Amino acid sequence: MIATKRVYEPSSRDDGYRVLVDRLWPRGLSKAKARVDLWAKAIAPSTELRQWYGHDPEKWREFQKRYRTELATPEAKAVLADLLRRARQGRVTLVYSSHAADISNAAALERMLKRRVHRADRESADDRPLGNTLRSVRRARR
Repeated sequence: MIATKRVYEPSSRDDGYRVLVDRLWPRGLSKAKARVDLWAKAIAPSTELRQWYGHDPEKWREFQKRYRTELATPEAKAVLADLLRRARQGRVTLVYSSHAADISNAAALERMLKRRVHRADRESADDRPLGNTLRSVRRARR
């Protein structure tokens, strides 16, 4: 499961694996108080992209396209693969500092990772033997 949360909000056990997805450390927040398990700079937008975007709602679509391009590096792919694996086993919370939650890089990552989790779950369901699937369907009908 993938979730997002502002890093300044109190952490919770329900957050699961907490990943800071900002390139810069949140202003005025100690590492102890942030309680992040991973600071994933490799999947944070570049300084150039972040400054160009400036959380301008009119640039949101273009930001997402450019951001996906940046996430194509081997280092970013490795981090995303690890987060996907963790999300299939438990909760991963992407923490961020932006005030504009719905148009933040965390929101873009959340959507992307949720799609990948859904796709991976669908593909693993397709790999199950047909007999097991049919038995499951029969049980569900009862």
